[in-house]
Amino acid sequence: MKSPRIPAESALRGLHVHFDPVSGIAGDMAVAALVDAGVPAQVVVEAVDAMGVPGLSVRFETRRRGAFVGRGFVVGVTGLSDKGPGSRPRARALARRHGHDHSHGHGHGHGHDHDHDHQADELPDHPARHGLAVAGHAHRDYAEIRRLLRRAKLDPDAKALAEEIFAHVAEVEAALHGTTVDRVTFHEVGAFDSIADVVGASAAIAWLAPVSIGSGPPVVGTGTVRTAHGIVAVPAPATAALLQGLPIRSEGVGELTTPTGAAILAAIVDEFGPPPPLRLRATGYGAGTRELSDRANLLRVLIGEPIGQALAPAADEVLLLEANVDDMSGQLLAALFEALFSAGALDVWSTPIIMKKGRPAQQVSALADRASAAGVQRAFFLNSTTLGLRIRAVARATLARAVAEVRTPFGVVRVKVAALDGEAIGAQPEFDDCRRRAAAAGVPVKRVWLAAVVAANAIVAPATAVVRRRRARTRREGGA
Repeated sequence: MKSPRIPAESALRGLHVHFDPVSGIAGDMAVAALVDAGVPAQVVVEAVDAMGVPGLSVRFETRRRGAFVGRGFVVGVTGLSDKGPGSRPRARALARRHGHDHSHGHGHGHGHDHDHDHQADELPDHPARHGLAVAGHAHRDYAEIRRLLRRAKLDPDAKALAEEIFAHVAEVEAALHGTTVDRVTFHEVGAFDSIADVVGASAAIAWLAPVSIGSGPPVVGTGTVRTAHGIVAVPAPATAALLQGLPIRSEGVGELTTPTGAAILAAIVDEFGPPPPLRLRATGYGAGTRELSDRANLLRVLIGEPIGQALAPAADEVLLLEANVDDMSGQLLAALFEALFSAGALDVWSTPIIMKKGRPAQQVSALADRASAAGVQRAFFLNSTTLGLRIRAVARATLARAVAEVRTPFGVVRVKVAALDGEAIGAQPEFDDCRRRAAAAGVPVKRVWLAAVVAANAIVAPATAVVRRRRARTRREGGA
């Protein structure tokens, strides 16, 4: 798959940015995805140059992962001598000797030395840290990184975000290893490639100046990873600490989300869940350095204009409460429905059934989240004749939704927009709004409803047209 045509740069700023880490996330993949979506590569290059690290350079390349094509972010370190702090005279040779390409880029499950956080004197003779040789100050402590950032002539927003990301990691590592923040030294954000990743991602986000940032739950991987302290379970301790309180998915083989990737998500994401309804402007793919056995090693980013006000993601699991009743009138059933909704039920319905002795009855069902389930149960017992309930957990899949407003000849009507992967696929008017507008105008409600449907379709049609053009372009280019 090739990325769609990138719109004008100005059309990408001030929008919603959404990450889709179904193959996990690493710092280089985040940078590459944002540039592939349309952030000028020079924004990243100039930000890394502004750090003033001698010999540090970055470039972008095209990579095929599985049936897809994405962009790769490559960090190079050249021209360093063995004199003075920061020297790494044999970094390339040592990286090759330890079987790990210096370009980093989401290397999963391949036995790398994952020395995130250790003080320099803990492992004085360790020859390579995540593909980077330890010579002089090849790994850097947080205090030194902070000095580099404060001296750098970076965009103020980019600098503030980079400082926030580094500070978050340093706090996590200090807590994990019982040291002070300034004494934390760790390769994962201390190595040159990770400095480039954090600064590059921060510069790209600052350039986009998004109105909001979202992400799907990151896939963290499974199994174990080798660190300088021995074998640890995935997610590694630093990654797990950085993602504490956030939704994750444990699947895939090896380590799929790195500490740098986790730190970036933790710092920038406003809400985790599916992308909200968008007028999609651009899509980017950041490629890792390895091929994975069960999925394409790509991080997708969507950039688009939000449609309306996004609603909170629906819970993936809810409780279903049910009762069979054969001795309630229609009026009492209607009152039961009202009570269940007032108690917090997400939905209520009834189904005609036949009970014992051939008696007709109603099966009354209510969906509720766990927080509201006790109140819904109480409403069942107080407002029906049932002596018991069936309660079970049920999984559900829901579309992302937003509420927007459309103008009709009868006034403004709210519509609920549904989206799949950020692409608006439908919009329906709120009936109560239509009924109020119809009463005010003295017209049948169906006239207001039809006018609102036409206006709602105008929201969806441009988005679906973009989707059709993108899919047609993909077929022409031979993508998957």
